Amino acid sequence: MLTHALLLFRRAVSVSWLSPCVIGSAQHYCSSANKTSIRDALSTLDTGSSIRIQGWVRSVRSQKNHLFLHVSDGSSLQPLQVVASSDLNTRGLTFGCAVDITGRLEKSPSQKQKVELQAQHVEVVGECNPVDFPFKIKERHNLEYIRQFPHLRCRTNVFGSLLRIRSEATAAVHSYFRDNGFVQIHTPIITSNDCEGAGELFQVEPSGNEHSLDKDNPHFFSVPSYLTVSGQLHLEVMAGAFPAVYTFGPTFRAENSQSRRHLAEFYMVEAEISFIESLEDLMMVIEDLFKVSTEHLLSQCAEDVDLFHKYISPGQREKVDLMLKRRFNVISYTEAIDILSRNSQQFTFKTEAIFVTDYPYDLKPFYARDNQDQPRHTAAAVDLLVPGVGELCGGSLREERLELLKTRLAQYLQLRQFGSVPHGGFGMGFERYLQCVLGVDNIKDTIPFARSSRSCLL
Repeated sequence: MLTHALLLFRRAVSVSWLSPCVIGSAQHYCSSANKTSIRDALSTLDTGSSIRIQGWVRSVRSQKNHLFLHVSDGSSLQPLQVVASSDLNTRGLTFGCAVDITGRLEKSPSQKQKVELQAQHVEVVGECNPVDFPFKIKERHNLEYIRQFPHLRCRTNVFGSLLRIRSEATAAVHSYFRDNGFVQIHTPIITSNDCEGAGELFQVEPSGNEHSLDKDNPHFFSVPSYLTVSGQLHLEVMAGAFPAVYTFGPTFRAENSQSRRHLAEFYMVEAEISFIESLEDLMMVIEDLFKVSTEHLLSQCAEDVDLFHKYISPGQREKVDLMLKRRFNVISYTEAIDILSRNSQQFTFKTEAIFVTDYPYDLKPFYARDNQDQPRHTAAAVDLLVPGVGELCGGSLREERLELLKTRLAQYLQLRQFGSVPHGGFGMGFERYLQCVLGVDNIKDTIPFARSSRSCLL
């Protein structure tokens, strides 16, 4: 019992990784070289180190006396070259198979990589038939092709890079808000409100009838309930107690669209700021979030981002650098319409980000603050438009004046009755943000498992 407890302790603290070894007919666990990520093997470890790697074979090349493998474990875009004696070659050692390899890290004679692993032991953990595997060793598959295989596309270079970028971008967003004093709020996935008022909702009810105990009220939550389209109203609640709050989570829209711009499930970054009275202050936060997060991404995921800018969207890096260098332009909705009406012919959009402010009051939701600027009658709302994507962020000052809200929505009123303050907020579509930075044309290629009308694979 004590031995078993010590074994569990050693696993938990990761002092070393334990591998099975056979003594007679019984399998025991014995210590071996520490498991190493391929990223660390390529960048931080000294030559001569004994290491153990686990991953998937990206290529196999067999010579008379030597076997050359490229192995990837998802920690970096670049694989690690493994050199082994041909005696270690087995029938199951093929492109796509999973392997467990121990050996010594040595300086590589090739100029393509600094180090290579001289293998002492190669074990095939999971076999892969390269004939049936949908991705071929020497082919560069486009995003549309790999989209057909949501269960396997993470094994490709381009989608592996996308997932590492997405992970780092998530961390950058959280870091920005934390460093600027925002409190994270876990807003609910199931809600009884339609924040956007568009009616494109997924209703939530149990799959069977056994929960309908009350014939007069068949709803599981006693009221009609839906998957959230926005966490904004819940953030407004919290903005009554904290000066700055945010949420980052999934949202759902039941839009019957299969276009490259729409998802039924996507992630939103939303923030709410109390004691804010101008769109200029709100736009400053939006622009700062975009630039700080993007600079972090370009720095920490340079190799992965470069893959997209080189092979998927040539020229995109110049557009992103220009957005980071210049202040975002600002134009009112009225000015924009006037420019468009005077230029009926086609024209080319500049590759710049632009804020469009002060939309007609009737075009915006009930919570947008009335500018009371008759006869134009606009709302204190703003959208951030970026090249290739369109609307990236949408925000507004919120209507805090109780007497004006009474004419729009009764259930919203109590939030304004007890210590209400001027406040505003915005939402940024996370997948659209990735499209903007990477230049990805189809939004379905920026999320691990795309959900859209007529499509819910896996």
